[in-house]
Amino acid sequence: MPVSTMLADHTTLGLGGPAKAFRTAGSTDELVSLVTEADRSGERVLVLGGGSNLVVADDGFPGTVILVASQGVTTAAAGTDPETGEEIVLLRSDAGVEWDPLVERTVAEGLNGVEFLSGIPGRVGSTPIQNVGAYGQDVSQTIREVLVLDRTTGELVTMSNTDCGFTYRDSTFKGHDRYVVCEVVFELRRGPLSRPVRYAEVARAMGVEAGERVPLDQAREVVLGLRKGKGMVLDPADPDTRSAGSFFTNPVLSPEEYAAFRERAAERLGADTEIPGHPDDAGNVKLSAAWLIDRAGFTKGYGDGPARISGKHTLALTNPGGSTTADLLDLAREVRAGVEEAFGVRLVNEPVMLGVNL
Repeated sequence: MPVSTMLADHTTLGLGGPAKAFRTAGSTDELVSLVTEADRSGERVLVLGGGSNLVVADDGFPGTVILVASQGVTTAAAGTDPETGEEIVLLRSDAGVEWDPLVERTVAEGLNGVEFLSGIPGRVGSTPIQNVGAYGQDVSQTIREVLVLDRTTGELVTMSNTDCGFTYRDSTFKGHDRYVVCEVVFELRRGPLSRPVRYAEVARAMGVEAGERVPLDQAREVVLGLRKGKGMVLDPADPDTRSAGSFFTNPVLSPEEYAAFRERAAERLGADTEIPGHPDDAGNVKLSAAWLIDRAGFTKGYGDGPARISGKHTLALTNPGGSTTADLLDLAREVRAGVEEAFGVRLVNEPVMLGVNL
């Protein structure tokens, strides 16, 4: 059966026009070959994984889309962790492997390190690009190295964790197309317990204190439940899950910016209003984008047009059906402008924009 060239059929938003051409890479070698061939011919290339973090223009993509469908996964022992006594296990995964089934596999095999990232849609190749994270865990905490195709040299290069330049929802790979992620190596630990619980919402749901470790299967079960309650687990029967996940990143403010924000928030909401924030060692504070959106007046289910804010979570912009990318971006711009007017904080989109700008 031929693969659809409509990008709407390959994104979790269900949006995006046609590609000029569509190819599928079933292995790392094939991925390298297809990208190299297109580059030599001067063809524009989009390397596509699960389409879970992508906003595509209604006009589509005037080049070749290469769908990454490589499926190899291997594990190898690599010594013992001197602090915990747990066996170190290196898990190497091809970029085309679906992320959540891989997380499920690690939990079933008693490997900890990515259990709080359960339920996130997409494929392994996208995880280092976005430095995917949730509930106190980021892939940068366990990625040991990434095998990439450097399109400027045509060579395969192994990049260390440091080389990847990981920061909050960002990396060396994001914002340009020089590197194609081919394989990712995760450094996990073999043991029945999760990594320490870092996220207050998870700790409350499990009835434990922050910093405690819990059974792996329970950690996954709780995270999946929390994500489902927010419409963040894909469900074809639920239009509220037809999104690109969190549309905006949580803003990080300097001490001066945070002080100015506090003044604006107090004027708008009252001096006694509790503001969720997470300070770091440098004095910066990460705010909740969801809280800002809600307090700016964009509540769950907001939207008069075809695109809506999810009825379960204000960070998800959804396509309930009949929406276009233009509709979605109109809503995103309205939300961004409203938050900036209310609090002086400018939100930044998390999904990758293809052929469009916010």
